[in-house]
Amino acid sequence: MTNREQLHEELRRLAEAEDAAGFAARARGVHPSDVSDVLAGLDEDVRLRLLRRLPPEIISEALAEMEEEEHPEELLAALGPERAADILEELEDDDAADLVAELPPEAVARILSGVDEEDRADIERLLEYDEESAGGRMTSSMVAVPASATAAEAIAEIRRQAEEMEDFYQVYCFDERHRLVGVLPLQRLVVAKPQTLVREIMDPPPVTATPEMDQEEVARLMARYNVPAIAVVDPQRKLLGRITFDDVIDVVEAETTEDLLRFGGIPGEEQLAGDWRQAIRSRLPWLYVNLLTAFLAGAVVYFFQGTIAQIVALAVWMPIIAGMGGNAGTQALAVTARRLALGMIPVGQGLKLVGKELLVGLVNGFAIGVVVVVVATLMGHTWLLGAVVMLAMWGNQIVATVAGAAIPLGLDRIGVDPAVASSVFVTTLTDICGFVLLLGLGTILLLP
Repeated sequence: MTNREQLHEELRRLAEAEDAAGFAARARGVHPSDVSDVLAGLDEDVRLRLLRRLPPEIISEALAEMEEEEHPEELLAALGPERAADILEELEDDDAADLVAELPPEAVARILSGVDEEDRADIERLLEYDEESAGGRMTSSMVAVPASATAAEAIAEIRRQAEEMEDFYQVYCFDERHRLVGVLPLQRLVVAKPQTLVREIMDPPPVTATPEMDQEEVARLMARYNVPAIAVVDPQRKLLGRITFDDVIDVVEAETTEDLLRFGGIPGEEQLAGDWRQAIRSRLPWLYVNLLTAFLAGAVVYFFQGTIAQIVALAVWMPIIAGMGGNAGTQALAVTARRLALGMIPVGQGLKLVGKELLVGLVNGFAIGVVVVVVATLMGHTWLLGAVVMLAMWGNQIVATVAGAAIPLGLDRIGVDPAVASSVFVTTLTDICGFVLLLGLGTILLLP
């Protein structure tokens, strides 16, 4: 067993023995994420009995680290309003808001009624924002100093504010109207002369976010400008809060997981740890959509069944052409969808991207078509049938690459998430076009 596994096993034994004092003593030297993993693996009754006896500071951090699928908010509510209020007071306001955001409004009101007035106001303000926006992700806990202060005054103020915070990565500077005007480098501050004004040594803020900005855009900004935290300001640039890199890591992980699930035809709301009933409810509707599109491809085959009956060899090539078209379309779709997600397609450059994929389809389709002709000849087919198969393969590769770029761009333009529906449309289009090209050309060129 690894050290981490041994630690988890030790905590689990203490929990099951209901040794709350021993568990608390051991948990104090353990990262909260490890404590949350242990709590998540306990039986519900054992977990609740343990949580009722543990110190609030241990419970708070563990619940804040717990995955959404484990529903930490339900555990919090089960502890009762007074106990829950004590736990929330141990957390930063953004973690506290995230923890109660999924509870019914009446439950939130009961819990917050026992929270300190100042902390309650901070949490309630954060709950007003959409949970997937910058406002929903930010914390109002930050270190900020007036731009008119001297270096000596700024150091004293930073010390005072830092005592009330767990950590901070940037010092923000504001003017007399509390508007953000700069970021103060700590190294420059500590070497400055005591009477030097902050405005003389601060830097302009590299980037800011508005409360309504989507969390994905915040993550892109932080990655682009390589900052450990980003300030959140209102339209008048008044300083509201900050978003730190640890929150952005959670955002990136959640959004990437959601996109991967959607790209595979699975709705993003399906929980990775959900049971089989929840999986059926989320997946079955999309399987019905896929079934409908498969009927469309089947209708094409049905229309050309006379051709297939006379030239059975075409049936051999149907899955090959459809499969190769689907693969080419998926390649173009994956690249385009990812570029859209990262904001790498400038406004007005969509046609240029489609043109690039058209060229890729032309070249790749011809290269694959040549191989197809050789294989068809080795199988004993006539040169004319080989030409039909080559043209069908070539044409479907072009359609696939163009569709793989154009469809997600079009869906994004009308406000539909490209990761949700693109793969269904691309696969259907390549199947239909592949069958129409192969069977249509076979009907025209091979039948008397």
